[in-house]
Amino acid sequence: MSEITIREIAKRCGVGVSTVSRAINDHSDINPETKKRIMEVIQETGYIPNNSARNLKRIDAKCIGVLVRGITNPFFTPMIEKIEQETEKKGYALVLRHVEAYENEVDVALELEKEKRLRGIIFLGGSSKHSADKMKQLNVPVIFATIGSDISEELSRNSYSTVSVDDARESRKVVEYLIGLGHRKIAILTEGNDEPSVVRLRHEGYIEALKANGIEPDDKLIRYVDRRIYTMKNGYEATKALIESGAKFTALFCISDVLAVGALRAFADAGIKVPDDVSVVGFDGQAMAEFSVPRLTTLKQPLDDISEETIRLIFDLIEEKRGHKHIIFPGELIEAESTKRI
Repeated sequence: MSEITIREIAKRCGVGVSTVSRAINDHSDINPETKKRIMEVIQETGYIPNNSARNLKRIDAKCIGVLVRGITNPFFTPMIEKIEQETEKKGYALVLRHVEAYENEVDVALELEKEKRLRGIIFLGGSSKHSADKMKQLNVPVIFATIGSDISEELSRNSYSTVSVDDARESRKVVEYLIGLGHRKIAILTEGNDEPSVVRLRHEGYIEALKANGIEPDDKLIRYVDRRIYTMKNGYEATKALIESGAKFTALFCISDVLAVGALRAFADAGIKVPDDVSVVGFDGQAMAEFSVPRLTTLKQPLDDISEETIRLIFDLIEEKRGHKHIIFPGELIEAESTKRI
C-alpha cells in the first residue's frame, strides 16, 4: 500500500499543504470548519505526520521496531536481549517501545513506523485480534511473537507472521496435570479483560480442561487481576482475596509465574502450606520459578527458540528470502516442589 502523504490530504480537502500543516499543529489562524474537515480526512486515511525525516527514503533506515505490552513483566527481558544482540549483528538498530494498557499496539506501530522509518516490526505480548484496515496500513514485515492466533479474521495470514506456543493447548496441559494428581477444585488467577489475548486463550484452556474431565467451572474459583498488570503484588492481593472469600480449592493455576510467586507469599502469610495444603502452578518458565520457595511447577515456554526464530524470520522477510510463517513451539511442563498428588 502506498503511504498517504500530506499532499494527498491537502488534495482530498481542497486546501494547500500549509493549511493542512497548520491544522495538524493546531494553529489558531485556520477556519474551524476547515480544520475539522482536515482532521476527519486524517483520521479516515490513517495519515500520521512523520516529524523525524519526512523526505528521507525508507531504504536508508536500518531499524527494527519492538513493541512490548507489559514491559514490567520480566518474561520479556531475555527475548528483548536476544533480539537486540541479533539485530546489532546485522547492522540494524533496535527501537524499543513500551505500549501502555490503554494504547492500541497497531496504532503505536503505525506512528513508530513513520517516525523511525522502520524496516520491520515485532510485537511482544498484547492483543491477539486487530483491525484488518489498520494492519494493512503497516508497510513493513510484521511478526507477532508469543502471540499465536488469527490476528484478524478479515486479513490473510500471508500478511503477517506468528511465533509462539499454543497457549490454549498448553493451559489445558497444566490443568490436566493437576487433575491427574487428583485435584478437582482448581482455582485460577487470570485477567479480567474481554479483549482477545494470550491470557484469554489460557483461560479458555483452563475451562476446556475442566469440562473435558467432567468438572463444572466454578465462578468462585476464578479470580481476576488488574488488566495487564502482572506483578507479584498483584498475584499476592488476588490470592489473598481468594483465601478470604472462603472458597474451597486444592490447587491454583496462575497464568503467569510472576502472579504465582505472589500467590506463594500470600499462602505463606495465611499459614497455608504449599504443596501440603494447596498446589500451585505457574506459566512461562521464568528464572524466578527456580528460586521461589518452594520451587515453582510451571509450563515453560521455549524463549530461546521463539526469539531465534522471530529474528531469523524478520530478516528473511526484509530480504524477501521467504514469505510469512506461523510457527508453534511446544511448551514443557517443569514439575518442581509446589505441587503434589492428593
